[in-house]
Amino acid sequence: MMPIGPLMIEHRLIERMIRLMEVEMHNIETNSKPDTDFIEKACDFLKTYADRCHHGKEEDILFNRLKDKNLSAEHEEILNRLIEDHKLARKTTSDLAAVNKDNKNGLKDRMNEIREYLKLLTDLYPEHIRKEDKVFFIPSMSYFTEEEKDEMLESFNEFDRNLIHEKYKSLVTDYEKTNKSHI
Repeated sequence: MMPIGPLMIEHRLIERMIRLMEVEMHNIETNSKPDTDFIEKACDFLKTYADRCHHGKEEDILFNRLKDKNLSAEHEEILNRLIEDHKLARKTTSDLAAVNKDNKNGLKDRMNEIREYLKLLTDLYPEHIRKEDKVFFIPSMSYFTEEEKDEMLESFNEFDRNLIHEKYKSLVTDYEKTNKSHI
């Protein structure tokens, strides 16, 4: 399997979540009340799975190694746009999580902002995934030897193995910090 195989498989799950977010956006337009629990879980999915796990492998491994290659101007431009998409997705997800939290806690009716952030994300991800799957991933593999591709695939596997430990170590550490006086 080429290193892009697992990334493309991950895209399919991200697409499924995006479709659910589109349904939620439609529900907000017709019912005018966001499902704050779903949005919270969707944000967690985007932060943990789509960004930390998926974009993490792309940025920390694939894109980093491509930066050491003599990329064509076209591929370098696409790579830079993909990185900018990741930054936009990160910021938009963070913004959505914040306004959803306000809305959930009754601090302010943030329905319009929630809908706008959902729209941004549901527009961004399909095009971003199409660009990676159809335009960038396969040509990017031509820059690597078979040995480099095998090593990259192993790095992806190692990245995934470490991710769960990182997530839950961070969770415990954060709780310890907020409850320092009780420990």
